[in-house]
Amino acid sequence: MRWVSTAGISPAVSLAEALRRGLAPDGGLYLPEHLEPMPSSFLECLEELEFIEIAKRLARHMMHGELATEAIDQIVAAALDFPIPLVRLSERISVLELFHGPTLAFKDIGARFLSRLLDHTSQDQRQPMVLVATSGDTGGAVAQAFLGVETTRVVVLYPRGQVSPVQERQFATLGGNIKALAVEGTFDDCQRLVKQAFAEADAELSSLALTSANSINVGRLLPQIFYYFQIAARLGEFRGDRELLVSTPSGNFGNLTAGLLAKRLGFDCRFLAATNENDVVPEYLETGLFSPRLSVRTYANAMDVGNPSNLDRIRYLYGQDIDRLRQDIEGHRVDDKAIKSTIRRVDRDRDYVLDPHTAVGYRALERVLERRPETVQGVVLATAHPAKFREVVEPAIGRPLPLPRQLAKRLNDPLLSEPMPNDYTALRQRLLAWNQSTRLKL
Repeated sequence: MRWVSTAGISPAVSLAEALRRGLAPDGGLYLPEHLEPMPSSFLECLEELEFIEIAKRLARHMMHGELATEAIDQIVAAALDFPIPLVRLSERISVLELFHGPTLAFKDIGARFLSRLLDHTSQDQRQPMVLVATSGDTGGAVAQAFLGVETTRVVVLYPRGQVSPVQERQFATLGGNIKALAVEGTFDDCQRLVKQAFAEADAELSSLALTSANSINVGRLLPQIFYYFQIAARLGEFRGDRELLVSTPSGNFGNLTAGLLAKRLGFDCRFLAATNENDVVPEYLETGLFSPRLSVRTYANAMDVGNPSNLDRIRYLYGQDIDRLRQDIEGHRVDDKAIKSTIRRVDRDRDYVLDPHTAVGYRALERVLERRPETVQGVVLATAHPAKFREVVEPAIGRPLPLPRQLAKRLNDPLLSEPMPNDYTALRQRLLAWNQSTRLKL
């Protein structure tokens, strides 16, 4: 399979090259040149397969000719060694729990897969310096996935004061081969700086072999396709002939992009693009006009994105045809008041605690199901453990949440992050200086 740029100028490349570059030279994002649907024999036997086998078969299908089958199976088994259960909360709503990895966020799935894929495909090349922007969970997942991989350095950019304390400590207390930069700005500023580093890299910066671990990198995107088929497998006979509606909490829209790729592989459903008050994509779906703007802070901070990168991929997949896109996706906006009330109500009525991002997806799905016939079945992607957002969840449910061991062990560690102005020159200087100081140690 070859990988093409959404900008349509750079030539198609191999998977290894797409992974190494992150962003295409023409500024576009990589996508598969062609996706052949999964064979009907696979779709018909889904209910009989465990998730790890589903993931292996999908990975072999998409990376055929790029990696040996044995290598693909080893990468999948090592990266996805935790459960992804489907929990039924009511007759019409289920939750797919994607947060049972090491950092208790769905980003573990993409980050762990990417780290192993990069390690395998970079064996005969310069070892990369991974550059990643985070609005919360991506930073922790990527940092933990690469921690201790001494031939790879990771630089995490995050908006100072705009991620939860628990999230911050999952990447900003590690040291070693992980560097955290607290940027004076928003997530969109961090993302812009990362893109600029790839787009404007001179000879000095290019020598660092920069690559990305954001969802702009296809290595993050590919494994997110896998768990959509887990929905089909675990719903089983309960779904029957019902129409399936998947509510995807959306910030940078990588998760939804993966769902649309899953649909092309044979996953049959429609999608809800559930956002917080940063609703540029629901607005685009309604009006046909995309108007990126400065993000605003909300309870669902990992989705505080005003200019989502992956919308380029989504529009490319649909040939810029908004009417075709509307057939598969509808957008919904959920404000902070509704986030908090949804957490409170679901805890009371279903004895289930949602994190703020999953609450966005849950409330959006509820609203849609209220006006749809009983033949529609809904699933929400649960993106993070609620204890990562105690400052929002605990006041909503009126009691303290136990802190899982994975989170508690870092809570009192000192922050090692460095403050940085919202400036590309400052980022360039820090990358070059860190490369110089660590080069002899690697």
